[in-house]
Amino acid sequence: MVFFTNVLLPLLLLAVLSPTPALSYINPAARIWPADATDTSSSRTYIVLVQPPQSNASEDVHRRWHESFLPSTLTGGSSETRLLHSYTEVFSGFAARLTEAEVDAVAKKPGFVRAFPDRKLQLATTHTSEFLGLKNGTGIWSSADYGKGVIIGLLDSGIYAEHPSFDDHGVPPPPARWKGSCSASRCNNKLIGAKSFVGGDSGDTVGHGTHTSSTAAGNFVTGASYKGVGAGTAAGIAPAAHIAMYKVCSDENCDSSAILAGLDEAVKDGVDVVSVSLGGDARISFEQDPLALGAFRAISKGITVVCAAGNNGPTPISVTNDSPWVLTVAAGSMDRSFAASVYLGDGRRINGEALNQLATKTSSPKRHPLLYSEVEHSCQFAGDFGSVPGKIVVCLATNTREQVSQIQSVMDAGAAGVILYNLGDIGYTTIVRDYNSSVVQVTSADGAVLMDYATSSKNNTTPSASVTYNNTLLGVRPAPVVAFFSSRGPSALAPGILKPDVLAPGLNVLAAWPPKTTDSASSGPFNVISGTSMATPHVSGVVALLKSLHPDWSPAAIKSAILTTSDAVDNAGGPILDEQHGKANACGRGAGHVNPVKAADPGLVYDITADEFAGYICWLQSTHANATSTPLDSTLPCATLPKITTEQLNYPTITVPLRPTTFTVNRTVTNVGPAESTYTAKVEAPSTLTVHVSPETLSFSKAGEKKTFSVSVSGHGVTGQDLIAEGSLSWVSEKHVVRSPVVAVVDVGSPPHVSSPPGKTSTQH
Repeated sequence: MVFFTNVLLPLLLLAVLSPTPALSYINPAARIWPADATDTSSSRTYIVLVQPPQSNASEDVHRRWHESFLPSTLTGGSSETRLLHSYTEVFSGFAARLTEAEVDAVAKKPGFVRAFPDRKLQLATTHTSEFLGLKNGTGIWSSADYGKGVIIGLLDSGIYAEHPSFDDHGVPPPPARWKGSCSASRCNNKLIGAKSFVGGDSGDTVGHGTHTSSTAAGNFVTGASYKGVGAGTAAGIAPAAHIAMYKVCSDENCDSSAILAGLDEAVKDGVDVVSVSLGGDARISFEQDPLALGAFRAISKGITVVCAAGNNGPTPISVTNDSPWVLTVAAGSMDRSFAASVYLGDGRRINGEALNQLATKTSSPKRHPLLYSEVEHSCQFAGDFGSVPGKIVVCLATNTREQVSQIQSVMDAGAAGVILYNLGDIGYTTIVRDYNSSVVQVTSADGAVLMDYATSSKNNTTPSASVTYNNTLLGVRPAPVVAFFSSRGPSALAPGILKPDVLAPGLNVLAAWPPKTTDSASSGPFNVISGTSMATPHVSGVVALLKSLHPDWSPAAIKSAILTTSDAVDNAGGPILDEQHGKANACGRGAGHVNPVKAADPGLVYDITADEFAGYICWLQSTHANATSTPLDSTLPCATLPKITTEQLNYPTITVPLRPTTFTVNRTVTNVGPAESTYTAKVEAPSTLTVHVSPETLSFSKAGEKKTFSVSVSGHGVTGQDLIAEGSLSWVSEKHVVRSPVVAVVDVGSPPHVSSPPGKTSTQH
């Protein structure tokens, strides 16, 4: 959600389309779900792929066909419904509860292709629009008509339909192609679709789906804030677009079978964009992953799928939802702070943040002694609070629910306040939280200063400090900064594709929230949260704006426009930084920070057809020993498709093996700018990379014209500690700069042979 004046942008951390789905936001109260136990005698949910019936078959015919695969003992007198979902759009298949023995029986039936065990995934703005260059009445917002006529489908935890962000003032009726239905408590021209695939209604008891929906396409709401901070007018990135919610998560629990059912329904209903703020940690090769294959089928039908990169940073090779056909989003900060200042007794000032400033607005900035205990460094104090009264206590931030109660105990014991400092790995990323107390949060670097000062006794003076609360500060520099939790590349499954794709606001995002949730202190109407889950709907909203401007563009063309126009520098004019304030590499920031204004007019695009992606899937399949068919034979005729390796996909970023020998890739660009235009290649590369482009000039005479070029890369002088080396290739004309990172990655060249999950396979057709 975006605020235009002093507004708060809560970003939900998310990760998407990976085999262990879950809500992907930073939630200290989130449950830890155990892995599925292996028990051959008990039933569990399987996703079963089968050959489709005739092409014009109705849904009833599909369902009867799917039921025919179940053993007769299941379709007879059993009172339990075994057939959970019947899929017709993302692929032909179904989800059912089966034992291992029953799966063996299903696998022997003609038409069976493969069975996958179900997996669990996790659920991974006010000022945002202004930070992204969107202004009311001007620019892309005006020319794209605020996203009117575009339908954004969200696979999430449901939606609080009565929230003012989902009012439909100024929103026209949905387009005639819309085939969906709405079962929410309030449906209108804004919220046109709402369905649950996990039982019950489409309401949101978690808050995640309400937050992401309003961030992507919430309507304008004046007077938005969180307890007075971040005040202003809130709006989504595409405030006139339509919203369709597909509830696929029950609390924090998101089963892949339900996610597939929601995706299948979204394709059937006629959405333009699918936003998925879900994810997990497991790695399954794309051609063996039903979620990745379902996303591919959505892309092949012209639907852009936007997914969260995950919240497992800053560990390298942690990115999820990394299939080449989805748009994978990393999380960064914005130029806003919920500012608070700590004044030390020696005259130094430390700038921090405080989300809850209500209880402190009337207090005077009185100086108090500082207390830091090596033993009780995280505010535990083990019930002994004798040293606490009248002091400002300095503690390590553990980001847990337990610390909320620990801090409350410290305050109840008479503390004058609490200052929380980040762990070293978290660095400059401050995930603000409401501790219902006088709490200031500071960076790890400032925490070190505080600890040193609090434990010193120079000149026999007692270390002391005072605190002032400054409400909301805009124009903070540097911004954006990659958030520590944002998952990093390279991709474990496709190291020849740069993932994540792009960076978007995902830290401390303010957006809509239900009045009551099962696991949150916030009671709405707005809340501030963080995660790649929050970054994802920002990009989904940008996709909606581009779809409104360019309805004939393919998902790949839209992705290209976003990536090649993204910002490589921050608002201070320097390179985008990471959580330690070192230069962020491409595996953290992707191509750069999303810039919707520039993306509306990219000049050139790198397009990829569905057949090319299919050829890539066929190549992946061919790399597996004893492979005789693809998972979707009837829709991917590998015998007639050219096999395309990862590096040779016409991707808008260029990723090659880091080798001393030359590696050459080909790319084709399509002119979507002025009919007559000439572009000249501009290469920037470090001393460790040699990059050659041929030809060095591209001349176009008409719109839609295509030109092909080659890029040859070799690495030298690279140490064993370096995971990547990177430069860039920009095609520059009088009006456009079309920039692609050129990244050389260690050990790229052959696809990862990731073990398939414990399921059943068959070569029957």
